[in-house]
Amino acid sequence: MTQHEQNTPDGQLSPDNPATRHPKVSPPEQHQSEPGLDVKTDPVPDIGLDSYVGTGRLQGAKALVTGGDSGIGAAVAVAFAREGADVAIAYLPAEEEDAQRVVKAIEEAGQKAVALPGDLMDADYRTSVVDDAAQQLGGLTILVNNAGKQVVSESLEELTDEQVAATFQINILSMFTLSRAALRHMGPGSTIINTTSIQAYSPSPTLLDYASTKAAINNFTKGLAQQVAEKGIRVNAVAPGPVWTVLQVSSGQPKEKLPKFGHDAPIGRAGQPVEMAPAYVFLASPESSFVIGETLNANGGDPTP
Repeated sequence: MTQHEQNTPDGQLSPDNPATRHPKVSPPEQHQSEPGLDVKTDPVPDIGLDSYVGTGRLQGAKALVTGGDSGIGAAVAVAFAREGADVAIAYLPAEEEDAQRVVKAIEEAGQKAVALPGDLMDADYRTSVVDDAAQQLGGLTILVNNAGKQVVSESLEELTDEQVAATFQINILSMFTLSRAALRHMGPGSTIINTTSIQAYSPSPTLLDYASTKAAINNFTKGLAQQVAEKGIRVNAVAPGPVWTVLQVSSGQPKEKLPKFGHDAPIGRAGQPVEMAPAYVFLASPESSFVIGETLNANGGDPTP
């Protein structure tokens, strides 16, 4: 048992108690330059490599997950593969080490893996990545818009227009481009799932640009869902709370706050990426056929509208 796993009086994890099902991380102060790597994060986030077990709920599906190399996106990619889907992941070239770990997990699940490195700030990549995924997968039935940029700024005076523009481009504007392209390949039964955040409802004062994009994602999700529902295509979102990912150590949080990251959640700890994956699996599967325009909050107990 490590210093990061002190959860119960007897020092043991409890699979029956959500508060102690996963370790309560107390990470040391640390920093990685953007975008950072999961494998170099202390402790390494749990993306489900040893803990997610599929039940075949996505047999035959073909999915593209942006930001699929690490954190929540990686956990979703692994879970989708173990549920029977072929999966393409989009990610920055600097994240290749993390991406290859996910590709290996997809292939070990017996599914086809497609790696699509590139930068969503690049217009050519934005306009081609969905078509490339569909071509290599032989179709597209699921799009997960998950790639995100989160950089703290202590004050509005420190928050530059350049950072605001980049955050909006990655977090929300790209969703318009990618979703538009995905709809050309999708038929009835297909799904789009967007990653929003508790920041949409309870914005941190040091994350003005990030929180603003997450509120926009909620509205984009609800509006697009109504537009395409009659086509048999469902659009929903997942709103994570504090989740331990490399995003937090690559300027996503002030490093002095990392040791207590997520400790103020009602559940008493930060979530792990693998805990987010079932929400995406549910929204991607036929089980959620009557769930449209929903934002599923997975935040450890914080109340939301």
